[in-house]
Amino acid sequence: MPSGLFALLDDVATITKVAAASIDDIGAAASKAGVKAAGVVVDDTAVTPRYVTGFTPDRELPIIWRITKGSLFNKLVLIVPALLLMSAVAQWAITPLLMLGGAYLCFEGAEKVLHSLPKDKTSLAEDAAIVADKHHEEAMVKGAVRTDFILSAEIMVIALNEVLDEHFAMRAATLAVVAVAITIAVYGVVGLIVKMDDIGLHMAKAGSAARRAIGRGLVAFMPKLLAALATIGTAAMLWVGGQIFLHGLDEYHIGNIGHGLHDFAHSVAGGLPGAGVWEWLINAGGAGVFGLVLGGVIVAALHLVSGKKEAH
Repeated sequence: MPSGLFALLDDVATITKVAAASIDDIGAAASKAGVKAAGVVVDDTAVTPRYVTGFTPDRELPIIWRITKGSLFNKLVLIVPALLLMSAVAQWAITPLLMLGGAYLCFEGAEKVLHSLPKDKTSLAEDAAIVADKHHEEAMVKGAVRTDFILSAEIMVIALNEVLDEHFAMRAATLAVVAVAITIAVYGVVGLIVKMDDIGLHMAKAGSAARRAIGRGLVAFMPKLLAALATIGTAAMLWVGGQIFLHGLDEYHIGNIGHGLHDFAHSVAGGLPGAGVWEWLINAGGAGVFGLVLGGVIVAALHLVSGKKEAH
């Protein structure tokens, strides 16, 4: 049980007592809330590996551990107490904050797309120098923790929504369990993904012919998987960010874009085999396009402001 969270709450004794007495209820509520947040959890898992791409194998797990600690701090010290406070006294503030976070994800995703456009490539020596710079590692960890904050906030809001009708102590205990469980799951999987090539290399050196063949296959496949995850991570930023922002607009009855997209997806996919899958793809694609446009506008605005400052 995360003592850092409970130290920030007013009635530590009451919460601890209720949490201990209601452990089965908490587990059931946490499981239900975690399932609801599964989509964003997948996005979080896809986004993170790109932050360790290019580093030497001996730095990969230490970097993931630093990001994991930052993620736990985000959830337990910053997000959960803030959400619990808002759920008690200012539920109206949750949607604007989510929209702000969604806009930030769109901005990050649009910047990644911009940086992926054809340009003068750096040499291998220049790339190696960038990765070897200790400031580069620090910047990547900080960037990963910032992105994690937004995705974690969305995960925890979804979880909170599932237990909003429960009493305060149950909400606090459930969110704490979800925060720890999801962080361990996400970064455990990320750690396994980024070390699979090392596992493959070890397998390729000894053992049966089949074992060595599997090892060589892993070594050849993992760079492609990591590159694909980097692309998926960028797409996930745009999709999740766009979806969050559209949901906020719908909450305030502005534009009706989200509802319109949902109705369009339902009408197009309704008569197709596997209609549910097609409907999801259309919704996700539409939200991603909206996220790219929104992020592009923010990037352009920031570059315009930056250009004016440099001109002065």
